[in-house]
Amino acid sequence: MKKVIKIVGALVLVTLLGVIVTPFVLLQWGSPGMAAASRAILHSAIGYSGAEVAEAELRQGLSLAGSLKLQVFASGLNNARFMAVSEHGDVLLSRPRNGEVILLTQDRNGDGMADARRVLIDGLNRPHGLELKDGWLYIAESNAIGKVPFDSKNGQLAGDYRQIVVGLGDNGNHWTKTIGFGPDGWLYLTSGSTCNVCEEVDPQRATMMRVQPDGSGLEIYATGLRNSVGFDWAPWNDELYATDNGRDLLGDDFPPCELNRVERGGFYGWPYFNADQRDPDYGARLPQGVADHRLPVHEFRAHNAPLGIHFWRNPPSTDYQRTALVALHGSWNRSQPDGYKVVALSWDDKGRIVERDFLSGFLQSDKLLGRPVDIAEAPDGSLYVSDDYRGTIYRIGVDGANMPASAISSAEENMVSVDSALSAYTVAERAELKERGEQLYRQYPCASCHNANARPLKALPQRYSLAELADFFVTPTPPMPQYPLDSGEREALAVYLFSLAE
Repeated sequence: MKKVIKIVGALVLVTLLGVIVTPFVLLQWGSPGMAAASRAILHSAIGYSGAEVAEAELRQGLSLAGSLKLQVFASGLNNARFMAVSEHGDVLLSRPRNGEVILLTQDRNGDGMADARRVLIDGLNRPHGLELKDGWLYIAESNAIGKVPFDSKNGQLAGDYRQIVVGLGDNGNHWTKTIGFGPDGWLYLTSGSTCNVCEEVDPQRATMMRVQPDGSGLEIYATGLRNSVGFDWAPWNDELYATDNGRDLLGDDFPPCELNRVERGGFYGWPYFNADQRDPDYGARLPQGVADHRLPVHEFRAHNAPLGIHFWRNPPSTDYQRTALVALHGSWNRSQPDGYKVVALSWDDKGRIVERDFLSGFLQSDKLLGRPVDIAEAPDGSLYVSDDYRGTIYRIGVDGANMPASAISSAEENMVSVDSALSAYTVAERAELKERGEQLYRQYPCASCHNANARPLKALPQRYSLAELADFFVTPTPPMPQYPLDSGEREALAVYLFSLAE
């Protein structure tokens, strides 16, 4: 049964992701960089790479600006997403697919790595955004916001978890929720779109909202934000900035991803505008009376997928005054992959924004070494960067050695042959499940975009077990939606997808 459930996971994920991606992959497969792009595609479907990179390769690949030092703080953390750092220096990390928040204790023994790790709370519904405030840990689940007393001195929960906002929509593509407290004392919340491009039925989707710390007074703050996963306030003037992921399937170089200065009541264009241009599908549908949309204050390259953003409050030098760091998760739908780095955005005295590389090298020709997600700052000004592809947390500071040898395992991925993966079934059972799975594959939208001959699907048994695929299938990674399949249907679909490699 475990195999069945695991089968399901990857299947739906792969299916969903394929719904959007396969035609692009098939057209561009022979182009340079598509090996790395295919890994990004699989990661979007599955959630993490399943393999680690040797320390020497990582040392050679990653490049950090200036004289700062890079360390691997923790590894082996599949689906590592958003973080919060306690006043005592411990790192809290959300793992949506695992339904948990874990705690990584600060490095006290000087080896550069977390001294310990443990599950702080589990049983959650796809937790993503985290925030610490006034002795409480706030957690953004995919459909709710909850809070629990947290003792930062000993890194322990000090009471029961309770949800303070419920009923948030989490169907469709962009189900993650991100939260953060503003200077005004409100808790801000973003909820992405259900789709690549559409007119939403739920008025809370593709918006930024805010709510009082006790869960009262929930209101929509800004609209037209397709998928603003990260946001933060500039410490010098308290202005609110949010990253936003542009829509897909309009070519390699359009539309740009965005940085928006978000103001109450502002409309930021989606789905009718992409930056300053009308959308080719929805631009003519702009309703009458809609306020003029706000243009981005900075544009990232198309499909770079900016996620977490953090203004560096205590930088080690004046080089990073008035600077925000942004994690570019990287493209899955460009003929030449792009992004896969952390960039520094610096504001000059006239408010102009200059972008420069900060932590780069995650993409090495046809090798994909990582996909940055979030940036968090410790009380001493050091930074943590999460990478959900390799399941790694990096620490950046002015002290410490580069990449301790003990930090990275050179373990090889678990290779699974099709025959061994399907050995639990008789020939007749396998044929029956395969036929049923193919019917499901064609019944759901996966078949409309994801050609069963696509090489990323054929490579699944080389990278994942049926059990791993099933786990991910139950909780797909955005932008892939979730399908209402029972255990038998998930098993059949899984067997079919694995059989494509036969």
